[in-house]
Amino acid sequence: MIMIMKNIPHPIQYQGSKRNLAAAILGYFPKDVDRLIEPFAGSAAISIAAAARQLATCYVINDVNKPLVELLRLMVEQPTETADYYEQIWNGQLTEDSPSHYYQMRDAFNRSQDPRLFLYLLARCVKGAVRYNADGMFNQSPDKRRKGTRPATMRSNVVGVSALLQGKSAFSALDYRDVLQTATIDDLVYMDPPYQGVCGEHDSRYLSGIDHHEFVLALESLNERDIAYVVSYDGRRGDKAFGELLPNYLELSRIELLAGRSSQSTLLGRAEMTYESLYLSPALVQKRVLPASRGHAFPMHPHYVPEVNAHYV
Repeated sequence: MIMIMKNIPHPIQYQGSKRNLAAAILGYFPKDVDRLIEPFAGSAAISIAAAARQLATCYVINDVNKPLVELLRLMVEQPTETADYYEQIWNGQLTEDSPSHYYQMRDAFNRSQDPRLFLYLLARCVKGAVRYNADGMFNQSPDKRRKGTRPATMRSNVVGVSALLQGKSAFSALDYRDVLQTATIDDLVYMDPPYQGVCGEHDSRYLSGIDHHEFVLALESLNERDIAYVVSYDGRRGDKAFGELLPNYLELSRIELLAGRSSQSTLLGRAEMTYESLYLSPALVQKRVLPASRGHAFPMHPHYVPEVNAHYV
């Protein structure tokens, strides 16, 4: 059964997640995908949404952040145990000073890298905004206005993700280039790498960034092998651009997706909108992408607008 997007489970709160853009992004995915490969999975929002629409046979979920990937694996393969552990930790904050409990869990996580502790930190930290210091230690503060996702809601989300991905997913914490080497012409690669996007150059959401030139070389290699891929990379807020554009010689089709009103601009009394770029590879364009909202294939004509919040540039 194909799920409605608003009903798709999302246990991990992760600032920068493509959850809100998932419907628009999936509109450019082909239907005949063997494996959907996410080398920079983060919260795996795209893989989860794609699984809800049954867009691929298998989902390869990779991120260099090992505790995050291990957490995703535990939710898929051991949903009941993962939800039970979360409930135990969450209830612990009710019997003692709540912020102190959070800091105790944060210290324990930084010592052990236990992914089960990470789930609580992600649910309770300020605005779901993951932050690491220069030593790679998780250092975000707790949101003192709330206690994080309630255990019953978290259990429902974890069990929901498990139902979508169990038995058809693989997890790893490898360098993205090693993952790309495994891609075949029957696969689709979706990439949302760190360093770029609307956050500027330094992005403390990630343990490490990537080199722009090396990333471009990796895309060149995918083109040479006729691999279909989609990249979320640069963006802009109003007239201010963030990140380097991908070079023209890669022959990618670039689309701007409306991500919504900029919260920073709203605080300053301005009505600026945020846009994120989506790049489609030549091999993907040749497959005549099927937008899920339309139900028919279309040639990637530069003036065709398949979604109301997207346009070609």
